[in-house]
Amino acid sequence: MTAEIVNLRQARKQKARAEKERQAEANRVHFGRPRAERDLLAREDELARRRHEGARREAPGNGADGTACGDGGSRSRNDNGDDQGETGP
Repeated sequence: MTAEIVNLRQARKQKARAEKERQAEANRVHFGRPRAERDLLAREDELARRRHEGARREAPGNGADGTACGDGGSRSRNDNGDDQGETGP
């Protein structure tokens, strides 16, 4: 009942080769697509993003630009902290 002798240098090199092969496979997938296929995928992604954004429901009380209720974000502060902008009723 003796254990199998393992050469650590060879095991380390074998592990490095396997890692390089894994990285090469990922690069082949990522960079190996033809331009037409990449463009098609980009258009599909853009269409899906637009559909998702178009179906978004605004939270109650928020404006279309996502600002909170009130003046719609038209007011600002100067360096002194004084309010600037519309001074309505």
